[in-house]
Amino acid sequence: MKIALLQLLPESGLEKQLQKGKAACVKAKSMGADIALFPEMWSDGYYLPQDGDELAALAVGKDSGFVRAFGELSKELQMAIGITLLEKNEPRPLNSLILFDRHGKERLHYSKVHTCAFDLEKVLESGDELYVTELDIGGDIVKVGAMICFDREFPESARILMLKGAEVVLAPNACPMEINRLSALRTRAYENMLAVATCNYPKGQPDCNGRSTVFDGVAWLNNEPGVRDMCILEAPEEEGIYSAEIDLDMLRGYREHEVMGNKYRHPERYGILTKA
Repeated sequence: MKIALLQLLPESGLEKQLQKGKAACVKAKSMGADIALFPEMWSDGYYLPQDGDELAALAVGKDSGFVRAFGELSKELQMAIGITLLEKNEPRPLNSLILFDRHGKERLHYSKVHTCAFDLEKVLESGDELYVTELDIGGDIVKVGAMICFDREFPESARILMLKGAEVVLAPNACPMEINRLSALRTRAYENMLAVATCNYPKGQPDCNGRSTVFDGVAWLNNEPGVRDMCILEAPEEEGIYSAEIDLDMLRGYREHEVMGNKYRHPERYGILTKA
């Protein structure tokens, strides 16, 4: 499965975001992508005014022309598209991802659970659940989940997605990718035996530096000595479309015989995790 990470600088205004995003998807398809993934909140380039009226004016509906255009494009290109948006919602907007399959059908609608409520995202509502869906990529069905940026810092996010069957996690992002955040992504992939694909904004976007990544979740192979680097892609800082191919057969074989994930958990001893 080939994933294209659309590490793009935002434009000014929804229409320009739409046109640049559509052009990037067409390019991703020409590169052989099965999925094209946008950085966090592409609809407005992760702009979060703190004034309620201004924020509401920027938010777009789930069924808006902006979102529908990517659903139509996914069908036209026969490629899944993960479009991100500041989503219209009451009482406050959501930070959301909508994944369309290659037939143009909505397969997943996820809103960021762990909002950065300590900062600009205090004006947003938190999502209510983590979801996994089955995605037809043509010749195979892949179980795909999503988490957004700060969700990564909570092991529970990826753990829940793994328990729900996720093989691949899509992770839109808008922050500096440095050694600690990259290590968290690597760890989420390692401990759950799943692939994590993160798409960030490039250098030039405030507080962002590119370095979008794909960790494929396979830490070692029986027929190879030592360990392998799960990072199969780390993009540079510059704007661009960067792709990586996840070997699903290798990942599935690894998950069958290795020991992480759900193999040796003791949930009966984790009671404190369910207490507020």
